[in-house]
Amino acid sequence: MLSVAVEAAKEAGKFLKFNIGKVKEIQRKVGQETNLVTEIDRQSEQLIIGIIKRHFPQHDFLAEEGGLRQGDSSVGGEKKSEYRWIIDPLDGTVNYTHRFPCFAVSIGLEKNGEIILGVVYDPNFEELFTAEKGRGAFVNGKRLSVSKADVLVRSLLVTGFPYNIKDNPDHAIEHFINFLKEAQAVRRMGSAAIDLAYVAAGRIDGFWEVSLNPWDVAAAVLLVAEAGGKVTDFLGNPYSIYGKPILASNGVIHEEMIRVLRKVL
Repeated sequence: MLSVAVEAAKEAGKFLKFNIGKVKEIQRKVGQETNLVTEIDRQSEQLIIGIIKRHFPQHDFLAEEGGLRQGDSSVGGEKKSEYRWIIDPLDGTVNYTHRFPCFAVSIGLEKNGEIILGVVYDPNFEELFTAEKGRGAFVNGKRLSVSKADVLVRSLLVTGFPYNIKDNPDHAIEHFINFLKEAQAVRRMGSAAIDLAYVAAGRIDGFWEVSLNPWDVAAAVLLVAEAGGKVTDFLGNPYSIYGKPILASNGVIHEEMIRVLRKVL
């Protein structure tokens, strides 16, 4: 299953890189002026699903552009398989349309509600992040480990903003301001999959965001956990990819980050 996910991610990444600057159609999702989708997103998704279905035709899929799809054996729209592939064919579409080289392919595999496999591929730097439940996390075959930063004031954080940031949902702007005041620095890269992969790699010490979807995080949260990090909601409760708020860190600064988040909660 990992080899199939890697094959799909690499092929999609090659497709994305080849088509930079060639986007012909940009659409805005209903009610979200800044949430873009292109024909490249859709074609990348079709490519990934096609590769996986050749090997596992009965598996289910949850993909950003296509929604919930059942395997070939599904009947009546019911979930048929214990396996579900959760796919973001282009995480960082806004970056992509501006030819800003920060985007990735994200493929997670869920078995009976638990993420057991994750692959994030960054074609710009040719970095392949992989994780299997209980087997560690790796980038291009090298084992990953979260950072050892022990206080927030010496920590580099990363975040993202929801597409309706003008409405300031869940105090997103206040959280950002509070962390600016207490951390060493805060970055905003535009790809949650890469954000989380960098936490797993020890390049970033902590990450938070108020509202994400399963395909944004399914693969990368496993990377963080398998690299020794911690992932919860804003209050420290167990995290679900079907929830919205996410807090991920090296584990050491986690309580400090919760303290900052609680200021406006």
